[in-house]
Amino acid sequence: MTSLTIDTPDGSGRFDAYLAQPGETPRAAVVVIQEIFGVNAGIRAKCDALARAGYLAVAPDLFWRLEPGVQLDPDVEPEFQRALGLMGRFDQALGVADIEATIRAVRALIGGGKVGVVGYCLGGRLAYMTAARTDVDASVGYYGVGLEGLLGEKHAVAKPLLLHIAGEDHFVGKDAQAAIHAGLDDHPRVTIHDYPGEDHGFAAQGGRRRSEEAARLADERTADFFARHLA
Repeated sequence: MTSLTIDTPDGSGRFDAYLAQPGETPRAAVVVIQEIFGVNAGIRAKCDALARAGYLAVAPDLFWRLEPGVQLDPDVEPEFQRALGLMGRFDQALGVADIEATIRAVRALIGGGKVGVVGYCLGGRLAYMTAARTDVDASVGYYGVGLEGLLGEKHAVAKPLLLHIAGEDHFVGKDAQAAIHAGLDDHPRVTIHDYPGEDHGFAAQGGRRRSEEAARLADERTADFFARHLA
């Protein structure tokens, strides 16, 4: 089974999600939150890697209200521009509601066990919002954009949250990074790792944005984080 259909909480529609299942009983579940490029090959590969590590992994199609099934390549300029256009029309609050519906669906699939989320780019921002607005058990955000504008929600973060920040992120400037640290460094549930010299997208599964050494380090930290908090 490589797909899952999920009902919205208000019954207004249904959306698909890519599903990767481990070969044995899942140790927990992880919802993989897409970039602005949709549930493309890179996001599916993230799910497959999590399944090999023993997790049930699922990536919901968060752009389904705009364009179901979109899959874009960030290294192709027209597709990158199309992704920016989709991002501009995307309702983030509805996206979090869809993530919450996905959390509930996969929690049922694993018999009520623990569920984490991990998101990249747009998904990194949504991972923070999910940590603040849902009962998810653990959250990881890679280079989330605009987190400094969400610090008013930090007191709602009740479960562990791990953030990876690219030191030279051209979407998240030095002032924004400083504000994130000032707002969250003393938060008992939040851990922040900085990656000096790295740019936005450094942990992409492939393509020109990937920075191998930093990606491996961040992914190792994510694996350790999930092993601790989803056990």
